[in-house]
Amino acid sequence: MERGIITINKVMKMKLTIDLQELKISRVVKFLVAADLLCLGGWGLIGPLFAIFIFDTIPQASMLIVGGATAIYWISKSVMQLPVAIFLDRIMGEKDDFYALLISLILSGFVAMAFLLVKTVGGLFFVSFLQGIAFAFYTPSWSGIFSRHLDKEHYAYEWSLDSTTIGIAYGITALLGGVIAQYFGFQAVYIMVALLSFSAAILLFSVPNLVFPKGSSRKPLIRDHTPMNINR
Repeated sequence: MERGIITINKVMKMKLTIDLQELKISRVVKFLVAADLLCLGGWGLIGPLFAIFIFDTIPQASMLIVGGATAIYWISKSVMQLPVAIFLDRIMGEKDDFYALLISLILSGFVAMAFLLVKTVGGLFFVSFLQGIAFAFYTPSWSGIFSRHLDKEHYAYEWSLDSTTIGIAYGITALLGGVIAQYFGFQAVYIMVALLSFSAAILLFSVPNLVFPKGSSRKPLIRDHTPMNINR
């Protein structure tokens, strides 16, 4: 009995040494995580409030309409991102991925502002479709660049770093979005989403040299990047 306790104690006393120097990440990965934080964290502002926004904006709104808008977003995004990914993979280098990412962020910003103009069910469905197209370009282009610049032996850490960053941001913005909507209205929330998407585009547009000169010929290590359900 005593021997069993000693064995467990020895196991519990095992030390895990982590060298922080080994966990340094590349500048490209840092900027991509920052862009992900701004874009997806921004859409996290409206995520929990989307159904309330529809009922507050469209007189004939119903739960069926909320479900329809959500379905249109996810189906359009899921269907369109496959041909976009195939197209980006066929072109050598990263310029195509980089510009596709910029376009997606800019379109995402305009989509956020377009939601403020929605007054009918048809308009809601159309803007939800455009939102799906924006993220259909965002997902494969972000993933392609991010995958090529992962640091050797730290693949799990860097993917988890992005996921952790977005998860914490989404938790904070979910609460913040409710506060902003409560005191300033939905208009302020969507303007904030648009500004954050544009900020992400500006961030990447200011550092294209980090992507183009090196690493463009590297094969992607991991191709999948499935964003959280940040906008529903």
